Amino acid sequence: MPLATESPQTIDTYLSELPLNQKTALNHLRQVIQDAAAEATECIAYQVPTFRLYDLMLVSFGAAKKHCAFYPGTKAISDNEAALARFDTSKGTIRFQPDDPISDHLIRDIVHRRAAENKARFLKRKFKKLMV
Repeated sequence: MPLATESPQTIDTYLSELPLNQKTALNHLRQVIQDAAAEATECIAYQVPTFRLYDLMLVSFGAAKKHCAFYPGTKAISDNEAALARFDTSKGTIRFQPDDPISDHLIRDIVHRRAAENKARFLKRKFKKLMV
């Protein structure tokens, strides 16, 4: 959740309100996500920066007073349990310090897998509509 009291309308606004170390870490995370899922769109959902793909939530990220967070979902965390062992994780959240971020490789891998899951869900819904 952002540190400001008002809900931001854009990711740029959200990031502009953060301390420099968090802003830098989350801007980098944002770039890695954009590179891994160029077709995803940005928005603010639940008061945090979010990427959507196939009209479904892909991943989100945010900042709290003492850490940054990446929100890829529960399955992504359980699928990468060993790689995430040094981070605090729970209920779809990976917490990290701005000076000790999640590796770009792992972020890309998680985003690619989430994108594939979203595409499969989208195609399944589309197929069901055609069958009705």
